[in-house]
Formats: sequence, structure tokens, C-alpha cells
Amino acid sequence: MSKIEVDAIDKQSGSTLTLGGSGTAVTLACGATQTGFGRTGTVNWQTGSIKTSTFTAANGEGYFANTSGGAFVMNLPAGTAGNIVSVVDYTNTFQTNNLTITPNGSQKIGGVNANFIASTEGQSLTFVYVDDTEGWKNVQDSTSNAIGNANLVATGGTITECGNFKIHTFTGPGTFTVSKIACVAANNTVGYQVVAGGGGGGAKFAAGGGAGGYREGRNVPVDNFTASPLVANSPTNAITLTAQSYPIVVGGGGVGTPASATPKKGGTGGVSTFATITSAGGGGGGSEPTASDGAGNPGGSGGGGVYNASAGGSGNTPPTTPPQGNNGGAGNPGTSAKYGGGGGGGAGAVGTAGNACTSGPGGAGVSSSITGASVARAGGGGAGGNSAGSTPGTGGTGGGGAGAPTAGGSASGVAGTANTGGGGGGATGGNTPSGSGGTGGGGIVIIRYKFQ
Repeated sequence: MSKIEVDAIDKQSGSTLTLGGSGTAVTLACGATQTGFGRTGTVNWQTGSIKTSTFTAANGEGYFANTSGGAFVMNLPAGTAGNIVSVVDYTNTFQTNNLTITPNGSQKIGGVNANFIASTEGQSLTFVYVDDTEGWKNVQDSTSNAIGNANLVATGGTITECGNFKIHTFTGPGTFTVSKIACVAANNTVGYQVVAGGGGGGAKFAAGGGAGGYREGRNVPVDNFTASPLVANSPTNAITLTAQSYPIVVGGGGVGTPASATPKKGGTGGVSTFATITSAGGGGGGSEPTASDGAGNPGGSGGGGVYNASAGGSGNTPPTTPPQGNNGGAGNPGTSAKYGGGGGGGAGAVGTAGNACTSGPGGAGVSSSITGASVARAGGGGAGGNSAGSTPGTGGTGGGGAGAPTAGGSASGVAGTANTGGGGGGATGGNTPSGSGGTGGGGIVIIRYKFQ
């Protein structure tokens, strides 16, 4: 193969220098530069001139198009072979406000004399003019958008995603650790749901246990998942985090008392905590045979009462705003076994009082879509039936256990559903009862925040 050495060229206006033929290698002298041998595929980026309205591009330049204020047009220049133009979505808003790219006159984009609409978030495009047949050809189209993580970063619990949000779910004790806070202060304010353990049901002619305290917050300007009715539409109900570790406590369900126990009242559920939020355990359900056992215990939601119109336990104890639960239902007047007990209170409603024919159902829980799907939690337990034939109370929606049916003193209440904070159902009664109250359902802690 022949070789031509070029040491110097006397440049004259309008002159043409032809070097070699097919297969000829050309070596430039030391210090010489190459020009006119075609595009290298690069542009000069116009970082000092961010485009916010319609403009005409120039050959060899790249542009940052800011469409956050509205859609506009980039007019391509009159193209000749080797011309190159690039553009990037500056504010990641092409999906909302498009950039229209228009060819010059009768020239084409990809073989068609028509506009191209850039409509993908974070899109970047590079066009090279090839010839009059195809016109501008797109040689690079990136729909990936490399962005430094400017949002909160955390670990702990079971992690799932819902759109632009991460959800950390704790069904037992753990640690939520924030390793990096967000650059935007509002994104450090997280949504949460903290549900305590439900109260246990009582053991004889027994009332239902109250639901565990239910507390929820969300960051309204950032995240508008469908929260429970207990959440006021205010960012003050959310929690602002810093880069540190947050211990998580998830309360267990209160003991469903066996008939052989003294006292026979159901046990109170365990508290759940996250950061500054504490939810109180549900109150245990009351039981015969004594007046001291008959009243429901206070708690997040109160346990139901039984024996001689004993009162249901007070809910929202200790008090929070919005309230974390409701009162349990009272027992029906009288000391005879034919009188039904009250249902445990739920996060969304009080427990129903018992009467001569029916034991009280548990109060309803509330629903939230903090995890991406609507789930009800914190329902109260239903009161148990009795030997005189009263109907047992149903469990409240949201995990409340049903009361035991009449079965000669041997039937036990249904346990509250795990990780709902539902109250346990009350046991049935008789002269020699052997059943147990239902154990309350354990609680749960859920944390939700924007991660992208």
C-alpha cells in the first residue's frame, strides 16, 4: 500500500488538494490537525443558553430544552451531509410539555417530511443529516435518565414499592435506619401507620377485646394515598426524619383469657411505636362472674363490658389527636347469663352494647391504601354467646375476632387477625366453662416516603 507524507500545504482560497486513491494511507506531519473529514459525532453544548421557547438550532450544537413552562418548537437548520444537532430534556418535563422538532422546508426526519414529537421524560436525542433521501437520522435516543439520588434513603423491615414511593413494613420489632436525607426538605416528611396489638377477649359470658390504637399520617403536599378517616388532610400529621436509626416496636395481641384463669378478663394488647408516635394496646374484654371482671379495660380502643351492665372500656386512652380508637360496648343490665356482653371498640366505631338476645358486635376498623392496596385494620372483637341462646357478636371489619357461639361453655372466641391489631372475640359461658377468649391480633408499623 502506498503512503503519502504531507509536511506542509500552501492553503489558498478555493484550492482543492486530492491525496492518494483507494487504499492510500495519509499521515499528517507532527503538529498538523485534521479538518473536513466528516463528523466525529459530537456537538458543542450550549450550557449558557437554556432554551425555554421556540428557537432554530445550528449545526454542531447541542441544546438543553426546558419545557417546564410549556411546550415549544426546535426548528432544525437547513441540513447538508454531516450536519449534527442534539437536544436534551433539561427539566424532565417532555412527558408533560412536549418538544416539537421541525425539519427545514421539504427536508425530512427519518425519511419523512414531518415533525417529530419528543414526549418521553428525560429524553435526549442526536440527529445527523445523511442525505436528501433520509434527511435527519436519529443516531442516539436515550430514554434513560441518570439522576443522582436526591431523595431519602433508608433500610429496615420488608421493603416494597408503589410508584415513586417506598414502603417499609414491620410486623415485629426492628430498626428503620435513614442513611441519607432528601435534598428537598418536604421529602423528608414521611407517611406512617402505627397499629398496636388488639386486646384479648374475656373468658365467661365474655365481652370482646378492643382494637389496638390506630395512628396514621401522610405528607399531603408530596403524597396523597387514600388514608383512613382518622387522618386530617394536613402535613402536620406526618413525621420529619433525620439521618439516624429509629427503633420500631410492634405490639403483640393481648392474651385471650382461659376460663380457668383468675381474673377472667382479657389481656391488654402491646403498644407499637415509631419515632414520636405511640399507639396504645387494645383493652381486654370483660367477663363474669364478678363486677370487677365485668368492665372492659381502657386502651387504644376499649374492651367490651358484660356483667350487670358493666361499662365498656374507654377508647383513645391515652388521648391523641386524631383519636386512636373508640369505647367498648356495655353489657346488658342484669346478672343472669341470658344477657349479652358488649363488643370491643374499633378504630372507626364504638363497640355495640349487648342485650337480652344478642351479644354486641365489635366496632369497625378503618381502611387505608398506604401500602398501595386498601386494607382494613383495628376492628374490635365480638362478644361471646351464652347458654340462654343469645347470638354471638361478629368481629369488627379490620381483623376483629368473632365471639364464641353458645356451646355449653366449651366454645372459645376467635382470635384477632395477625398484624391488624384486631380485638379477640369473647368466649361463651356456662356453669362450668372451659373455653377461652380469643387472643388479640398483633400490630403493625408501616412507613412510606418518596424515593424517586
